[in-house]
Amino acid sequence: MSTTTSFFIPVQQQIHQVEELMRLQVVNHHPDLQAALDHLLSSGGKRIRPTVTLLAGRMLSADDERLVTLAAAIELLHTATLVHDDLIDGAILRRGIPTLNSHWSPGATVLTGDFLFAQAAKLASETNSIPAMKLFAQTLSTIVNGEITQLFSSRCQVNRQEYYQRIYAKTASLFEAAVCCAALISNAGPNTLESIRQFGYNIGMAFQIVDDVFDFTGDQSKLGKPVGSDLSQGLITLPAIYYFEQNFADKETQDFLAGDCLQYNENINSFVERIRSSNAIESSLVEAEGYIQNAIGCLQNFSLSPERSYLEDLTLYIKHRFV
Repeated sequence: MSTTTSFFIPVQQQIHQVEELMRLQVVNHHPDLQAALDHLLSSGGKRIRPTVTLLAGRMLSADDERLVTLAAAIELLHTATLVHDDLIDGAILRRGIPTLNSHWSPGATVLTGDFLFAQAAKLASETNSIPAMKLFAQTLSTIVNGEITQLFSSRCQVNRQEYYQRIYAKTASLFEAAVCCAALISNAGPNTLESIRQFGYNIGMAFQIVDDVFDFTGDQSKLGKPVGSDLSQGLITLPAIYYFEQNFADKETQDFLAGDCLQYNENINSFVERIRSSNAIESSLVEAEGYIQNAIGCLQNFSLSPERSYLEDLTLYIKHRFV
């Protein structure tokens, strides 16, 4: 099984073009916006989403220039969501780097995110594909609706269906849009579009589940945030769902899930350790593996090509990217 990052190599030059195009979106605007985007782009990130976009588009023979523009739109949209997410969560670090909101006012942070959303939409329009622009806008609505739902939903609840809906809105919808928009600018037919949509959906779901596992198993220096941070906010992710389902009769579990979990901050580390040492972690990874295998299966609908092989490598890498 491949766990390398060789799939970045064939699109490395295009990724540089994507980043340059993103930087151009703040030229002739307020200098603090340029400083903000420079900070965001320098804070790390593997550029998985534009890489998926570029490989899928190349597999489907998309025009290179439009494809780079689309990839920049996708990554700029993702960057804008991170700006707002960090503010909403009160996060002061991301990947160990201070967030924008850690040294800017809430108002300035919100407006910066808004500006990036607008520029992402502008880039999407420059693909000259009305269907791609429509899907781009629908995806932004899905992401924002998911964030609103998460803000107003009950915390401390073990609800699998709600969890899957949440991670679709938060993560999988953008992976889905990335590959579908690439197909749309390639003038792909409906069967091709559906196959690539399912591929994007499956890798997106796997991606977020692995993220949620690493929230428990990682170390703070790599996470750039406290271990178990979702649980401390009352957000029950898949590893916690497995643990609580298996230990529902435990008194501490029942107390925790009685709606008072946000008052249990002093005991969060205890629950994190229990989840880490239980089979909930492996069960979650097995579920992620199921999505990964589904994604690999979707790729079998496409002719063998270097790009298909690279997409397979990227898919397999998702489960192991924190190793």
